[in-house]
Amino acid sequence: FCRVDPYGFERPEDFDYFFYEAFFSRYLVVLTRRAIKWSKLLKGNNSIQKSLKGELYIRKGIPNEHRALICFFVSGAQANMEQNPGYYHRLLEGEKNDKLVEAIKTDMNRTFPDNVKFRKTADPCLQHTLYNVLVAYGHHNKAVGYCQGMNFIAGYLILITKNEEESFWLLDALIGRILPDYYSPAMLGLKTDQEVLGELVKMKVPAVAELMERHGVMWTLVVSRWFICLFIDILPVETVLRIWDCLFYEGSKIIFRVALTLIKQHQAFILEATNFPDICDKFKQITKGTFVTECHSFMQKIFTDPGSLSMATINKLRETCREKLLSQG
Repeated sequence: FCRVDPYGFERPEDFDYFFYEAFFSRYLVVLTRRAIKWSKLLKGNNSIQKSLKGELYIRKGIPNEHRALICFFVSGAQANMEQNPGYYHRLLEGEKNDKLVEAIKTDMNRTFPDNVKFRKTADPCLQHTLYNVLVAYGHHNKAVGYCQGMNFIAGYLILITKNEEESFWLLDALIGRILPDYYSPAMLGLKTDQEVLGELVKMKVPAVAELMERHGVMWTLVVSRWFICLFIDILPVETVLRIWDCLFYEGSKIIFRVALTLIKQHQAFILEATNFPDICDKFKQITKGTFVTECHSFMQKIFTDPGSLSMATINKLRETCREKLLSQG
């Protein structure tokens, strides 16, 4: 058995190799089928138009060999890079803010300690690439600078693209456009979206919302890492990559679909909780196990389980939740 997965992550002690092998041999059939379909769709043309066919293809999974290319295109990162030639390198060569650089350096060793590619001993060591991407981004988006959590996202992007400059532009697509205000110093967008999830759970899984309220558990206690890290280190790598495929194409509502599916699927289990710590523990448990490892069936579920979820609904909820947070401020 291989202790290290294809992305460089060491598998935990209790990793179920037999279940994983069985799942992966089934999943490989799906991946092969998808790869053939994607190759036909792309036929010498590396762009994919925003269309129902495109959406369907992306929801069913982008094969690894096409993932960097497709995400780069559909997220708008490619257009941005082409409009700003040489910009990334100018950021790296320019004046540096010492405080920002210091904050990023502090987090370098804390980023994926369980990934062999990010170790100082690795060759090439991805810490150097990660440092460059984060420093460039902090100087590009001064309103955000650097905040914890961004190191994990940038690290994942580097693993996907294997390209420093492309990782920078994808990070810009995520932080600048796709995720509303998650990483600004006040993190208002992040706090808002956690409240929005609470409202959606009230609508779609009322018994769980009622349990949370009864025991005074705030949503931020159980889901803030889901939002900040976009499920990195929470769900298995393959599953996170499939979620990100859709996130780059369809935007932030995907995060709510994933969160609602996890909660809805495990409703009975969560409702067994009888006190505060018990609830927090149940939320840790529901992100593990076969349900989340079977990434293909999991992704089918996130588009059926939560029912309809329009961007209009989310934006309306965002408005009311943001106002509420600001009035409490």
